[in-house]
Amino acid sequence: MVTAQDVREAAAGLAGVTVRTPLRYVEPLGAYLKLENLQPVGAFKLRGAYTAIRRMPEQVRRNGVITYSSGNHGQAVAYAAQLVGVRAVVVMPETAPAVKVAGVKRWGGEVVLAGRTSEDRQRAAEQIAARERLAVVPPFDHPDIVAGQATVGLEIAEALPDARTVVVPVGGGGLIAGVVTGLAAGGSRATVWGVEPAGAPKLARSLETGRPVRLERTASIADGLITLTVGAIPFAHLAAQRDRLAGVALVDDDALLDAVQFLWRHAHVAIEPSGAATTAAVRSGAVRPVPPAVLIVSGGNVDPSLLRGRGRGGPGGPGGPGRVRSLGEARFWSPTTTSPWSAPSRGS
Repeated sequence: MVTAQDVREAAAGLAGVTVRTPLRYVEPLGAYLKLENLQPVGAFKLRGAYTAIRRMPEQVRRNGVITYSSGNHGQAVAYAAQLVGVRAVVVMPETAPAVKVAGVKRWGGEVVLAGRTSEDRQRAAEQIAARERLAVVPPFDHPDIVAGQATVGLEIAEALPDARTVVVPVGGGGLIAGVVTGLAAGGSRATVWGVEPAGAPKLARSLETGRPVRLERTASIADGLITLTVGAIPFAHLAAQRDRLAGVALVDDDALLDAVQFLWRHAHVAIEPSGAATTAAVRSGAVRPVPPAVLIVSGGNVDPSLLRGRGRGGPGGPGGPGRVRSLGEARFWSPTTTSPWSAPSRGS
């Protein structure tokens, strides 16, 4: 399990690499936005990816790293690998948004397209890793990934100590598990809501059954949230702190698109559907957070076409133009910790 010490060590290691993203209050939402779209790669994923690669022994990563991703984690791995000076290969779905493929290449990553599901990508990545002796950086199911994502929760705890509710988008579970862990590390008593697409309710189903459940299929415009299952490691962290979870809300694609356009018009931020899921949950009434509340905006790598059109959040829509203000950032301190990485297996 990731400890408070692990989280603080991760935070110290990220200094100068990631941005301590601000909290911005949006009046019509009655909540703060935690703007992870301001990270160098446009998403929170850099926190976990860099932490994982930094903690790898040099002999493990010397041949390079590989991951499987719908986009944001791939960009983060490419960026982090460039910082530490190793090769990065990213296996992406054939349906990956062009903006995300371009993002991986921008940071020097090599793109391999494979299938349409997360399992297709994982299988291809593991085959390439074995053949070329690359170290696999999982998108969510590893303690170093959870520790890196936990710094989001730690920042919230330090910047807004009296926060009562934190709302988190859910893909493979690394972010929500990290946020729960990071809030605890920072001494926050906030409860946490997860938000999933209606077409990908893997955490909701898993909590109902008490174990990670694999869905037969998933579908949503929120491409970063449509994994078939949550990771075993994130799920174990959530199960261990079940009392911190208020619940899991589901939002449909209409609500997600509405939220994307609302954030563009009222908060003047370009956010992808996955990152807008928390706003969608509040605007649709699926989540009614107890204030002070924080909505995590997980990423901003959006297809510009989604920003067009009026939607329910356009001028004259509910709430009208919003007032936006900033809340200051926090400091970190850290001891050291160890990492459970092992060397990649040799290929034939």
